Amino acid sequence: MSFFLVVLAIVIAAGLVWVGASVFRGRSVPDVLDRGLEEPLSGLPPVLLPEQPSADDIDRIRFSLGLRGYRMDQVDDVLERLRDRIAQQDAEIARLRQRARPEVEAPE
Repeated sequence: MSFFLVVLAIVIAAGLVWVGASVFRGRSVPDVLDRGLEEPLSGLPPVLLPEQPSADDIDRIRFSLGLRGYRMDQVDDVLERLRDRIAQQDAEIARLRQRARPEVEAPE
């Protein structure tokens, strides 16, 4: 039983050394603590919106996941409110444009 515990301790120590080496990669401890860990690699292309985004553009937004990213429920809530606001503004603009058009008089 004690032989197993010694082997287990050696395996755990080797794993910790490997993880530490991959995290620090030649950087000192104060450097890592001051700058933090590197940003995770993105699996998705950057989030791009057109110059005049519509509510449908907001629905199509997808963010890549990261270890220290934002809370998804908060991001979804903000995007839903932004989408609703843009849809409301688009409807208001369409209503005002319709109202601003000169009414065509019917021939008598």
